[in-house]
Amino acid sequence: MKKSLLAVAAGAFVLGAAEFVMMGILPQAAAATHVSIPTAGHFISAYAIGVCFGVTMLVFGRKASPKHLVILFMALAFVGNALSAVAPSAAVLVAARFIAGLPHGAFFGTGTVIAKALADKGKEGKAVSVMVTGQTLANMFGVPAGTLMAEYLNWRLAFVILAIGAALTIALTLAWMPLIPAVPDAGLAGQFRFLAKPGPWLVLGAVFVGNSGVFCWWSYVSPWLQKTGGYDSQFVPLLMMLAGFGMVVGGLAGGRMADRWLHAATAALGQFISAMGLLMVFLMPGNLATCALLTFWIAFGLFFINGPQMLLMADAGKGGGELIGGAGVQIAFNGGNAVGSLVGGAALNAAGMDYHITGLAGLPFTLAAVALLAAFALIYERKRTRVTL
Repeated sequence: MKKSLLAVAAGAFVLGAAEFVMMGILPQAAAATHVSIPTAGHFISAYAIGVCFGVTMLVFGRKASPKHLVILFMALAFVGNALSAVAPSAAVLVAARFIAGLPHGAFFGTGTVIAKALADKGKEGKAVSVMVTGQTLANMFGVPAGTLMAEYLNWRLAFVILAIGAALTIALTLAWMPLIPAVPDAGLAGQFRFLAKPGPWLVLGAVFVGNSGVFCWWSYVSPWLQKTGGYDSQFVPLLMMLAGFGMVVGGLAGGRMADRWLHAATAALGQFISAMGLLMVFLMPGNLATCALLTFWIAFGLFFINGPQMLLMADAGKGGGELIGGAGVQIAFNGGNAVGSLVGGAALNAAGMDYHITGLAGLPFTLAAVALLAAFALIYERKRTRVTL
């Protein structure tokens, strides 16, 4: 079990780093491709849009073993990151980032099914959090390492290493992962039958608007730390590591709480934590200490919600829609990522590049996420037995 989950966690590390590394290297990538910081936000949005399109692989690969799907997804990650490493222009980098994003949502949907299949009864949240830990460790170590490379060597090296990581994950999957049976084949339309109910849409809506809010700020965290916090660019990698630590702690805490409490209520708590952090981004003048605290705080909330939300959707899709349900969280996550990047960039342009505005721009989105998850908990979870923490 441990080896199998480690193989999935390795893939999550690669995809997590591929998704988030651009935030740490955005100034260098913008300069190298001769575009402004807000325009370089399209490098972030392109990955997110790729995530949304990539879920179609699950529609047509529903009869395949999750093991074989993971290998396919990592092959795409290899191609996308290798192309990002050699992209000669902004347009090519946008296309490469789109390709790199294609396997993301499909991978995490599949990984959720694998983690649940390998978990002990009642420990599903913990198993999913182990997979998600690969993604959070990417933010703790992979993203800061990429930021350091951009600062002292070359930002393209980050994508070279990610391509190598994708190849290594394929090897680990072949060696360690058992041939888990495919999910029940409910037919092409049957995979989406669970979406006829309102409950899954409340969760997906919460993921989408919650991430839209956080990514108004997170997409521009590197220049925010420098312009608002007063950090030298050489210290940004350390702050990225602090954010990654917040994500690791938040992901593990959210997964464990989801095993002991209501899933939607747990996710609502995480969204509220992020919302209060964004409010402080707007209200506080900003210095070395407060910006470091908020970097940890919002990152904690961002990944606290991952485990419970993925479990909610995987449970909703039981009977053939499990892959789509798990992938749906990542589609909404990255759709929110794309919208947040665009809204945050527009807010920066309108406010004359005042980075405090990213917190205010994101706040209404995260509060809407809290409301949606609270509604889900009241409608669908209030009769569940609560376990004392």
